[in-house]
Amino acid sequence: MPFRLHFGAEDLLRCRFALSPAWETQEAVRLLTRPGQWGHHLPWLRRSAPAARELRLQRLWLLMPARGYTPDFLAPLPDSPLTSFDDEIARVRETDPELAREEIACSLADTPGAAESAAGRAMLSDPAAAVQALADATTRAWEALIEPYWPRLRALLEADILFHTRRLGEGGLAALFEGLHPQVTWADGTLTVERSVDFSRRLDGSGLILIPSVFVWPDVISGFRPPWPSAVVYPARGIGSLWSGPGPGGAAGGIPAALARLLGPNRAAVLSALGEPATTTALADRLGLAPSSVSVHLATLRAAGLLTSHRVRHQVRYERTPLGIALATGDVPGDGRTD
Repeated sequence: MPFRLHFGAEDLLRCRFALSPAWETQEAVRLLTRPGQWGHHLPWLRRSAPAARELRLQRLWLLMPARGYTPDFLAPLPDSPLTSFDDEIARVRETDPELAREEIACSLADTPGAAESAAGRAMLSDPAAAVQALADATTRAWEALIEPYWPRLRALLEADILFHTRRLGEGGLAALFEGLHPQVTWADGTLTVERSVDFSRRLDGSGLILIPSVFVWPDVISGFRPPWPSAVVYPARGIGSLWSGPGPGGAAGGIPAALARLLGPNRAAVLSALGEPATTTALADRLGLAPSSVSVHLATLRAAGLLTSHRVRHQVRYERTPLGIALATGDVPGDGRTD
């Protein structure tokens, strides 16, 4: 059954990307209970499982039915790629108790017996206290499961936004939407998301928020209802290599030996790690190197014509030039000689 978002002329001008640390936290918590979706995230799960057992997440899990509604107030939709977890959790704590009770009741109704459980009755009888308890649990999950890896996650999410922004510039909204997910289609001013509910919503000038996510994979999520804005949360590109990057000290089995001999192991690791544009901080986290060391390597590689850089607000992102791509991947065109 489809979820349809109907665009007007103004909505076409108000599509924007955003990042949500709180959304990543919520989906990471959900993933812990769904072994069938662990897939690419097994390395993260091995590192996080011991901490997760101490987090007391039962109330959050109670509001995450296998099929059904999770309260929207638990991860307020962001309006910027610069949104911080502190900003989002502050909004959670400010949730109106009546709205919280309504959304909690809708969520509990999707799990047989949940509303009659002790935890369910407690949340419904005192939604103001439930909001604070749920915010506390989300904060614990953020600190243990997401914050240690956030530079790496944010780098991948920002690279995804950059990729899709280029698609928008090259092919318009049709190219952008059709490249998000196989379950997302665009035709005649309507964005259709294949989901388990049949629902339509006119955007009426409010536009659409597009949120790349690591932990929502392999699903795509929409269906946010007023008073929340409309959004589509889709799997970010590059998740398959997210947890298999170079280890501490820049040691990475994926770096060609010849490249390491030519550039040195750490400089070769920096060049190899730039399969997607990234900042100095993100590369340092991914490679286990000091940011000052990565900065020196980036400057050297850029001076050699292997990298280029561009500024996005307060951040500088680096990406490989065609020469850098050829050197990193070994895809160097031949010159026709056989000697």
